Amino acid sequence: MTMPKALHVAAAQLTTVPGDVPANLERHLALIDEARAQAVDVLLFPELSLVGHSAGREALRLAMPLDDPVIAKLARAAGPMAIGVGLIEEDEASLFYNSVALLRDGALLGCHRKVALATYGHLDDGMFYARGGRLTPVALAPGWNAFVGICNDLWQPSLVTDAMLRGCNLLLVPVSSALQAVGEDFDNPSGWDLNLRFNAMTWGCPVVMANRIGDEPQLSFRGGSRVLDAFGQELVCAGDPVEQLTCAWLDPESIRRARFTLPTLRDARALAVTQGDPHA
Repeated sequence: MTMPKALHVAAAQLTTVPGDVPANLERHLALIDEARAQAVDVLLFPELSLVGHSAGREALRLAMPLDDPVIAKLARAAGPMAIGVGLIEEDEASLFYNSVALLRDGALLGCHRKVALATYGHLDDGMFYARGGRLTPVALAPGWNAFVGICNDLWQPSLVTDAMLRGCNLLLVPVSSALQAVGEDFDNPSGWDLNLRFNAMTWGCPVVMANRIGDEPQLSFRGGSRVLDAFGQELVCAGDPVEQLTCAWLDPESIRRARFTLPTLRDARALAVTQGDPHA
């Protein structure tokens, strides 16, 4: 077995202009250029990065198919770097999804449609979007298989477990995490700190989380984009709520050591086999 090479990853923390795809596209292209100058291998944008968090009500105007010229332009701009961009995707049945398209070398590598639609507090995914289906890791580089968990997807342990059983060794987490999202009694920033560290440490799996900044009706987005290693330790975190790239190197050897030291994945596979899971 050939060991994967170290991976240079980045979270693109930015403000999106609600409903203005051309303006947001230009910011994406600028950050892609900046990431290329820093030799980034994988660049992740926040949830719904092309349209804004509160765009669901305007899905008829803002939705696009995966072969839309905007997606094609981003795919070409990506070059050999893999990028994940958030959009409202429309399929052939005129259903609308909160999706992330993974792009590289002018092509679509894969697309994840949000499964766990957040419809609570100030969040209303379920009013506008169809629910995505089963999650499949995408090969972003030799030996690196990424699972995209869009925001509330990562709060569903069964989804993450399923992705790990399917060979995931990198979690890409595009979010729209606002201070007021859930309610006054829920500390959303601290909740994400716990969630990300728990999943990274439990599964021995690095995490890239990209959050937006700025304000939309009733919501203030705090940023806090970060990268965690396979032991659940922060490698880098965007401490200030400003537009920036948050970059770090991921070492595949640390995943080997983490999964040997805490063999959660090994034990989960054994349990899944006894329960007849065909993917274990």
